[in-house]
Amino acid sequence: MTQRSEAEGSKLISFKWDDNDHDDVTKIYVNCSRNGIESICFDYVKNGKPIDGPFHGESFNSYTHTFEINHLKSEHLESVEGYYTEDKGIQALRFKTNLRISKLIGYHYGCTKFILAVEGKKIIGFHGSIYDWRVFSLGAYFTWTTPTRIEAIGGKEGTKWDDGVNQAGITKIHVRSGQKDIQFIKFEYIEKDGNLRDGPIHGSIYRRGSPHVFEIKHDEEYLVSVEGYYDGDEECGVIQALQFRTNIKTSELMGSNTGKKFRLVASGMKIVGFHGYAEKNLNSLGAYFTPLTPTKLECHGNTVGSTLWDDGAFEGIRKVSVLWSSSYIRCLRINYENTGKVEKRDHGLKVNEKEEEFVVDFPNEFITSVVGTMNSSYVTSLTFKTSKGRTSQMSGCHSSDSVEFVLERKGCAIVGFHGWYKVGRITALGAYSFPMPVTPTAEKLEAQGGAGGAPWDDGSNFEGVRKIYIGTGEVGIVSVKFLYENDIHEIIVGDHHGNKNLLRHEEFDLDYPCEYLTSVEGSYDVVPGSEEFEVIIMLKFTTNKQTSPCYGLDDDPTFVLHKEGHKIVGFHGKSSNMLHKLGVHVLPISDS
Repeated sequence: MTQRSEAEGSKLISFKWDDNDHDDVTKIYVNCSRNGIESICFDYVKNGKPIDGPFHGESFNSYTHTFEINHLKSEHLESVEGYYTEDKGIQALRFKTNLRISKLIGYHYGCTKFILAVEGKKIIGFHGSIYDWRVFSLGAYFTWTTPTRIEAIGGKEGTKWDDGVNQAGITKIHVRSGQKDIQFIKFEYIEKDGNLRDGPIHGSIYRRGSPHVFEIKHDEEYLVSVEGYYDGDEECGVIQALQFRTNIKTSELMGSNTGKKFRLVASGMKIVGFHGYAEKNLNSLGAYFTPLTPTKLECHGNTVGSTLWDDGAFEGIRKVSVLWSSSYIRCLRINYENTGKVEKRDHGLKVNEKEEEFVVDFPNEFITSVVGTMNSSYVTSLTFKTSKGRTSQMSGCHSSDSVEFVLERKGCAIVGFHGWYKVGRITALGAYSFPMPVTPTAEKLEAQGGAGGAPWDDGSNFEGVRKIYIGTGEVGIVSVKFLYENDIHEIIVGDHHGNKNLLRHEEFDLDYPCEYLTSVEGSYDVVPGSEEFEVIIMLKFTTNKQTSPCYGLDDDPTFVLHKEGHKIVGFHGKSSNMLHKLGVHVLPISDS
């Protein structure tokens, strides 16, 4: 059920606006000047379709800030922190998702603070008011963040059972297997309040078989997938074997690996509950998933009299630069990875001091720990270690009164930093950790085209492509956008890449899942009037059933994106107000 909060901010009589509720917020545009937040705009998604919201307010000599929410990776907006004055309206805003925090947009000195948030719910829409061409108040629509349900795989005979979704995770799994079936299964859960709960037995205990027990250390470990085999009969079939995998280890195969293989998995999520059918055997098994969230590691150092900063969590870190003097760390410069774009954050005083730069080979490498030293007042040295076993040079120096601290979590990557600074010196440092990504099974084929534009990547965590939107103009391909389906049969709407103000817009539909994309042909050339950058001027798509029309200019192809025996499941490339490069992610074609 949707909940509508009252608008927070100035109570001066003003013009009210209302975007109503949607399924998710995907992008936020904020125009800000010294006068405050002049205008704001939200992009949404509803029923699998993107919705471009209108701007509320007017922009006069302001700068546009954007904050993208990657719903492709189960990211959703949790809260908005705002600052306002009664006579000037909203002066500053900060947005927080389940994964990260935006920088503060605007100026908050001398303002009244408010927060739009409801525990356990996500924001799916906004309303508010404008006055004197500025944003004066802001309210939100909320709905529950419920676990994602994957339907049970196997036969539907027997009694339908459901262990529910209100637990935090699984601590122990009991299975008894026969020669060609799983006789019963039983789960021990940990509740959200930390108490343990014994789940019921599903199946029959009155037969001889082989007992199996798989334990999960819930304080540092969680269940990410279940694989198994069933006899293929969707009515009276039975589960024949099961294998469980956590972020740390994999269980033995419990049962016989005959029949049809299945898998319960969702990228970036963990399993918190199960459901299915059972009687004399375990007939079928399904699961509930919730998104994984970053862990905020404790800040080490002295916070007295210092100023707080918090970058939140990102996908990873590309580069860390440390500026230091003989006795303390003066400044941290971090380049974060955010859905194909680099976000830069600086903290401390950027002075002409010694600087150590440490570059990370993202996405093939992650920072896994930070070893630092501190005295009673400041952080004195920092050293970074990565998933490839590399260690940076130490920035700063040890002193006789220094104490060592470590920022790390087993099986996790460092994906963000927070801390405190005072008079241009880092006085305390903490971090955000996130479970180390599983190595992608998809292969990334190099993008083809010109050198211009900013990089983007929709990712490879999809099962296939359902629809392609192509924007064309007089000089070629203006933009592309893709609709995907993931491994839990959700339709995922990709971002626009290129100019959204299309002169011409065309669509190419696939009969998914019977039809899949096998290759892309294209050509690129220099834009008329420009001798700098080449852009994509033509694209053509081929599936296992058909070939699309030629989109853009009628030209002979100069490149082909294709790998024999593979299907295309994702796209990446470069774009500005045109499409400069296009590449693909591919997976082997399977019978399923």
